[in-house]
Amino acid sequence: MRRRQRFTISQVRRSQGERLRRRQRWYFALMGTCLALILFAWILVRLWSPPAAVAMSVVAAVIPPVAVIVANWGEDR
Repeated sequence: MRRRQRFTISQVRRSQGERLRRRQRWYFALMGTCLALILFAWILVRLWSPPAAVAMSVVAAVIPPVAVIVANWGEDR
């Protein structure tokens, strides 16, 4: 299903609900990636390369603070 393309005449900001949904989608995508990295690292990757599993865990540990920043981005206006 194709999305409708929006045309705006003025520089009116999107509604708060629409901005919230967009930020929530980004947050859940980032946190889902974090969870997938942890699970994949410690269920499968550790069997072949423990250092790679630790590296994946370190990357996964950095994602939650980034997800919080993304979730709150631009709402101080």
